[in-house]
Amino acid sequence: MGHDILLARHGNHISSMRVDRANDRVIATLDDGSWDSAPNRISPLLQMPDSFGSFLRDDWRIFTVAAIAMLTIGAIAMSLAMGVASTMPTEELNALLVSYPAF
Repeated sequence: MGHDILLARHGNHISSMRVDRANDRVIATLDDGSWDSAPNRISPLLQMPDSFGSFLRDDWRIFTVAAIAMLTIGAIAMSLAMGVASTMPTEELNALLVSYPAF
């Protein structure tokens, strides 16, 4: 972790790096003789990206409402289509069904 931080800060101006295990840090010596250090541990306070499971666990209500709404809209559309088809004469319905793949 600390190597990545130091590379992001200084890029190719780093001449050497070492790990200070006692203090859990990475120390870099720069080209001009100065040095910089960065922690070699991820902070427990850092907000990590959510996993797919935690995403579903937190937002299941939204997904449930969206699924029910889409199913309701689909059921209404299907019932309207069946209602319109049942009011058509057989000849018009056959002509519509035959010409449908052309669109």
